[in-house]
Amino acid sequence: MRPLALASALLLSTAPFAAHAEEALRIGVLVTLSGPPAVLGEHARDGVLLAEKVLGGKVGGRDAELIVVDAEGKPDIAAQKARELVENQGVDFVIGPIFSNIMNAIAAPVTSGGAILVSPNAGPSNFAGADCNPDIFVVSYQNDQMPQALAEHLNRQNVTSAYLLAPNYQAGKDSLNGFKSIYKGEVTGELFVPLGQLDFSAELAQIAAAQPEAVYAFMPGGMGVNLVKQWDQAGLSTIPLLSAFTIDETTLPAQQDAALGKITASNWAPDLDTPGNADFVKAYRDAYGRAPSLYAVGGYDALMLIDSAVRRSGTEDREALRAALKAADFSSLRGEFSFSANHFPIQDFYLTQAVKAQDGTYHTAMVEKVFAQAADSYVGACPMK
Repeated sequence: MRPLALASALLLSTAPFAAHAEEALRIGVLVTLSGPPAVLGEHARDGVLLAEKVLGGKVGGRDAELIVVDAEGKPDIAAQKARELVENQGVDFVIGPIFSNIMNAIAAPVTSGGAILVSPNAGPSNFAGADCNPDIFVVSYQNDQMPQALAEHLNRQNVTSAYLLAPNYQAGKDSLNGFKSIYKGEVTGELFVPLGQLDFSAELAQIAAAQPEAVYAFMPGGMGVNLVKQWDQAGLSTIPLLSAFTIDETTLPAQQDAALGKITASNWAPDLDTPGNADFVKAYRDAYGRAPSLYAVGGYDALMLIDSAVRRSGTEDREALRAALKAADFSSLRGEFSFSANHFPIQDFYLTQAVKAQDGTYHTAMVEKVFAQAADSYVGACPMK
């Protein structure tokens, strides 16, 4: 790793993709930094900031100015702030958001304003398919893919019934659709709850009455903390709880022993054996005093992608820049990484498990690979080639 050095973050205004290469590259970071899910955005932001340090404060060989903005978890406010970043702050790129409903709100203000949107986390199905956009790149995953890995695991284990639980918004719907798209058993129940719900007593009572062989849940942030804590209290310890974005490095500090042993799906874990990953985990811990999550990895890889593309093409020729981004000529912390025609990743997916380290901290650990170099199932509907 190169020496870490923090760059300045001056807020200057200019039109996107200025003609003078010596001008600083402006990058907006638009993630949720308030309310119960704030920790997810904090991890993504800190991943971007760590990448900036590793790059010595320059992105693509140019001075870089990062403008961090709170999306507040509200689509209308996020859209206003995206417009402000592009039209008034003159950013060249926007890294964000965390949530898919926010991505649906900010995509048009960002791309129609002349900037490129690089998502470190949100991966809604519409942007992978018919609404794919030459100026949108998703470095994380498509929302269906983590649940598909868990559904495939249950298929291999001959689990014949499952109950599904998710928040009622774009990513929640994608998540359950992804699971059902390849699960061979019977879905005995399917519940959507309001985004942000923290009391699951009614839902857990329904699951207890149904007695499925397994439950799949997608509950990000504080929702996942409470679901896992309430699981055993509801007498459900004999029913396996498998999840995505429910048990990870953002939720484990609060879930602790309640999460131990539970199976999750991911495209990354702290102990993944890829070039640079161990150095990243150590640097992140040293800088922020906590274990990184997949949200931090998404932020880190987003800035490294931008760095590789600007270094390769500059910013004056939009087609050349798009081609350089599509080439993904950077070392992802996840190892082998490329883009499909829809600008969503082709990558590996794994089963992971919540574990407790010798120092008393909690993290996820690799169990086994489920899919190798998998593309999402919507790419065929994308008109880009």
